[in-house]
Amino acid sequence: MADSELTMFCRQVRKRSEENRKALRLLHRSALTGNIMGILRQELDSMVRCIFLLSVTDTQYRERLVHDAVTGISWRTKDGKRKVTDRDMVDLSCGLHGWTQNVYAFGCGFIHLSAFHDYSDRDPFDSLTPQDRRDIAHYLNYYHGVAMDHTTKLRDIEFVLPAVFEKISANLECYVKSLETGSDLQP
Repeated sequence: MADSELTMFCRQVRKRSEENRKALRLLHRSALTGNIMGILRQELDSMVRCIFLLSVTDTQYRERLVHDAVTGISWRTKDGKRKVTDRDMVDLSCGLHGWTQNVYAFGCGFIHLSAFHDYSDRDPFDSLTPQDRRDIAHYLNYYHGVAMDHTTKLRDIEFVLPAVFEKISANLECYVKSLETGSDLQP
């Protein structure tokens, strides 16, 4: 019997996550922080997509989105009038995990060619707003016990990036399991 599209979707999410985990380990040993940030962003991308799917209570629409995901079609809104954007998904996930926006935005600086790629000479934290810096400091302290202040540089937190990945990955796996059981997001 052929796998269901939901089974394929969950499998592809898990395969991406496992590959991300392996890549992160290699990159961390090689001190390739820019690429590590890109891996964090990829893992977060999977998580916000799963959260979005769980927010869809209309089973036909959810099935359409899963079908589109496994066949390579861009997601569209229920009425089909526009694409579902990363912004739509990140905004939704921020209601559950406030840190999502910060990791996503910071990670985008490493996914897209930007000044962040010059991180060995110009620290990306220096370009953050004071509020973004406070938010990142709060989440790193709350979830990982890392103290960060206005003098902290990216190199000062490189040691915790594998733990940040594991936090995102663990949340992702919970959402994948919820998809497999047909759950919805609880208000």
